[in-house]
Amino acid sequence: MADTCTHLDQINEDLTPETHVCPECVALGDRWVHLRMCLVCGHTGCCDSSKNKHATKHFHSTGHPVIRSIEPGEEWGWCYVDETYL
Repeated sequence: MADTCTHLDQINEDLTPETHVCPECVALGDRWVHLRMCLVCGHTGCCDSSKNKHATKHFHSTGHPVIRSIEPGEEWGWCYVDETYL
C-alpha cells in the first residue's frame, strides 16, 4: 500500500455528480448502499458494500484509478491503484 496517491494528475476538478443514483443498479432494479463518483470522468457507481460494486467495476473496465464518496457529509477519496485515501 502506497503512502500517497500517484494519480492525482488524473483528477478532473470540474466534475460534479450528474445523478445521485447508481444508473446500473437502477437498470437492474437493484438497490445500493452508498455512491461513489469517478474523479476522472464523473461516472457514478455503487460502493463495495453494495451487491453490484459498480464503482469498482468501472475502475476495472476503464482503469480510472480515483473515486470519491458523494454521500452527504463525506469528504474522502480513494485510489484503487495505490490503495490509499486521498
